[in-house]
Amino acid sequence: MLLLGGLFLLIYVLVYAGALIAEVMIRSDATVAYYLRVALNDLIKALPWATLGTAAWIAIAYYFHQSIIDAVTGGEAITRQQEPRLYNLLENLCISRGITMPKLKIMDSPALNAFATGLNQRQYAVTVTTGLLTALNDQEIEAVLGHELTHIRNGDVRMMVIAMIIAGVVGFFGELFFRLFTNMAWGGWGGGWSSRRSSSSDSDRKGSGGGAIVIIIIAVVLIVLAWLLSQWVKLALSRTREYLADAGSVELTKNPDAMISALRKIEGRGELPGATSAVMELCVDNPREGFADLFATHPSVESRIQALVKFAGGRDPGPLALPETDALPGTQTEPTPETGAPPPLPSGPWGGSQPTPADPPRQGPWSDPARDSPGPSSGWSSGPWGPH
Repeated sequence: MLLLGGLFLLIYVLVYAGALIAEVMIRSDATVAYYLRVALNDLIKALPWATLGTAAWIAIAYYFHQSIIDAVTGGEAITRQQEPRLYNLLENLCISRGITMPKLKIMDSPALNAFATGLNQRQYAVTVTTGLLTALNDQEIEAVLGHELTHIRNGDVRMMVIAMIIAGVVGFFGELFFRLFTNMAWGGWGGGWSSRRSSSSDSDRKGSGGGAIVIIIIAVVLIVLAWLLSQWVKLALSRTREYLADAGSVELTKNPDAMISALRKIEGRGELPGATSAVMELCVDNPREGFADLFATHPSVESRIQALVKFAGGRDPGPLALPETDALPGTQTEPTPETGAPPPLPSGPWGGSQPTPADPPRQGPWSDPARDSPGPSSGWSSGPWGPH
């Protein structure tokens, strides 16, 4: 709450920086002390309006942020009849802890990711990608759902949405003031200021014109500092909550290995094409990284897994490959050299091809009649997940 309060105060820092720039535009021949004093008076007068404007911004986001996120990601609400497997897993977790079940949504994307949104019980929703449903088994999906439910239980979703809204205000007005200053410096005001300064005496230029330059530098520093601090606060909130959500998932499912294997499969495969950075910050994993990880919104998957191994007794299988699902969307399989045709279509959620009695024997230098022939003597043992 202290961090959110500090984030809100950054809005007033931006208002003060804007007042400094406005006073320099109005009068360019004053001293530094004059600009600081007059800008402070402007800030005091603007406090009620800045507060009302920020409150209106938050209110709009409060009621419409879910619609905006759905429009960006394409998430659609589903029922038990449409997706019984996913619906039952989430419902069982909610019943086991007496949690009100959030809305369940699916996003059509090959990426492996999920995220929770909402500011109250009526708005809470968990969105899962189709790629996640395809690549993960039931226990791993349950672990991911437990992760998102923990975000909801702990109030993380509400806190992060509010933090992103306030940081969005800071970023919006910071960019607005910066563009205003840029246009002012390179536009007509800069020329007028130069001509006024050139017509004044040397003593005036030393005492007054320099004051305007100093004030402009102070304003720019305040704008940049406010933006950097808003991002730092937002990231500080996000990083700490991810560890707690992983622990909460283990508490709900009693299965640390499932959470670890889910993270291993999601690792590096969670990029949502077209999603904004605000949406990616809500996801189980955000592969987008800032400069030298200083602006990374999530702890690394490696550090999260190490915490689960150390404190929850989980076992790390190491990086996991996903055959078939690792191929990029739209890529085609090349024909096999033996027949000139693509290999058999995958069957089952793991993409494994399962030989049947109707399949012709395999031919080629690598074929093994004892293994490839169907029947009891075949070296294949079939099951619900394909051949083993």
